[in-house]
Amino acid sequence: MANALTSQLKSAIFRLNPQRARALAERPLSIGLVASSSAAYAAIEDFLAPPDISQGKRFELVRLLHRAGDPGAPNQTDLEIWEEGLLCPQEAFLYDPAEPGRMIEEILRRRRDLALALSRHLYPFRQPVVGRIICSVARENALFSIAAALPNVVPSVFEVAWALGEFASDTAFLTMNQVRMAFLIAAASDHAVGYREQKAQIAAIVGGAFGWRSLARELAGKIRLGGGLFPKAAIAYAGTYVVGLGLERFYRIGYGLTPEERRSAYEEALERGKELLSSLLEAAKARR
Repeated sequence: MANALTSQLKSAIFRLNPQRARALAERPLSIGLVASSSAAYAAIEDFLAPPDISQGKRFELVRLLHRAGDPGAPNQTDLEIWEEGLLCPQEAFLYDPAEPGRMIEEILRRRRDLALALSRHLYPFRQPVVGRIICSVARENALFSIAAALPNVVPSVFEVAWALGEFASDTAFLTMNQVRMAFLIAAASDHAVGYREQKAQIAAIVGGAFGWRSLARELAGKIRLGGGLFPKAAIAYAGTYVVGLGLERFYRIGYGLTPEERRSAYEEALERGKELLSSLLEAAKARR
């Protein structure tokens, strides 16, 4: 059985293309700025390229930012950021120094195609982008665990529907998706992306695939949702979420979660998985 699972894992993982994540993160990026004064321009630039980073890195980041009317500024940019209070075009984004996070969320909502590039270059985007990656992949893994058995509960899971029937075990798909998450988090964190470049992280994820079932059995009794299917889905969510947290910390400060932190985060993520599954059940009941 272990040999069969190993073969499935290899087949699943090597379906992935790390070049895609790398290309999205490394795409050229230009941001137009519009403000009423030099001080207002400087405030936006200091938010996007904080002064406490190295001088070389700050110079690299500022080159992506173009003040309106400056010599050499491109005629078109990937997005425009305007000072709060100015009458801006509908496609632009407003920077409010009192609530800068609102601008970040709006940009990520409307320009998902730029998420990895923005995260790689601009620090204020990094934590929100990585957080979205973790939550998205954890949700996909939870939904995959129930989609095959209960297609009427998750009829619009387009992000995992392609995989139904393609994998001999759910463990292979869950592990493959966690490796994909590792590629995305590394790209968003301005680190090297690829099988060779991330061999230690991939080995840890694959190694965890053999141990998650015993932890699932230990924790499944704490999840009061019908049958064995829903505990399994909630655990798929929690396990993936904790893998993501460990990757985020590793790429941010060089080491992952301690065993105590990992277990605490796992239990907390189980509650999130329960909430997700409960909302799916309620939606299914409402449709019926």
